[in-house]
Amino acid sequence: MSGFFVVSRQAFEASLPRLSTIGFKILVDLVASAPQPLTVLEVPYEFRTRSFGESKLDSAVVWQYLVLLADKLFGHIVPVRFVLFVAVGGLGLFVNIAALGLGLRVIGLSFLLAQSAAVLIAMTFNFTVNNFFTYRDRRLTGLRFIYGLLSFYLVCLIGAVANVGVGIYIYDASITWWLAGVAGAIVGAVWNYAVSSVFTWRK
Repeated sequence: MSGFFVVSRQAFEASLPRLSTIGFKILVDLVASAPQPLTVLEVPYEFRTRSFGESKLDSAVVWQYLVLLADKLFGHIVPVRFVLFVAVGGLGLFVNIAALGLGLRVIGLSFLLAQSAAVLIAMTFNFTVNNFFTYRDRRLTGLRFIYGLLSFYLVCLIGAVANVGVGIYIYDASITWWLAGVAGAIVGAVWNYAVSSVFTWRK
């Protein structure tokens, strides 16, 4: 796990099609992706106190390592990144409903304005959290964060329009306001993952 290892070309090429390419622990990825169990031989050595530079081990590396392990466990069933995206979307749903309730019940906005504002707030929340966790290996910083946020708004525009449209339709049918908000958010979420993966956090 130190980063120093030797692998045969044959073993590398056999594992290549199944690599997850998540994080920096390529050895774990290679061993877990091998079609046949690999023979691993460890050569022990002793770590000394670092004299120069800083360790790359931080919370980001640990998070990517955990994501890699999860991908190897059930990534063949459903992409781990999609699971994380949906989980963030679930949190965003609560943000959406909270903002919608605030706009309707406290500020006194119309449903159209309240739902539109709630969608914008939830989209901003989802982008920020996904940028930090789901796409940590492609994290956008500085001006790229701003451009990415604008890109996220643009590529999810269809989903946002569907969100508001479905919400208004259900709300006008005299159904509970929060149920209308949930329905709109679910419809909009269908677009967000696929479109943002291609355009916002592209490699």
